[in-house]
Amino acid sequence: MSTETTDPAITLYRLQACPYCERVVRKLQEYDIPYQSRFIEPMHSDRNVVKRISGKRTVPAIVDENTGVTMSESANIVEYVENTYGGAE
Repeated sequence: MSTETTDPAITLYRLQACPYCERVVRKLQEYDIPYQSRFIEPMHSDRNVVKRISGKRTVPAIVDENTGVTMSESANIVEYVENTYGGAE
């Protein structure tokens, strides 16, 4: 096992004070899943970073390097996190 520090496998693209983003954050924290936050532009038309990774300009969006999954929509992300990481308790 490598001892070097690496970035968390999950990147969460989010907005400040976004209730849908907070829902995903709570789920990731519930399962103690390390993730990195990338705060994006509040102006919908400026969200090119998110559009490049997910094909949409909506947040939240996650990229999970462990599974190769990229997705948006908070309900889908919460379900994915539960199904993928929830059984590890």
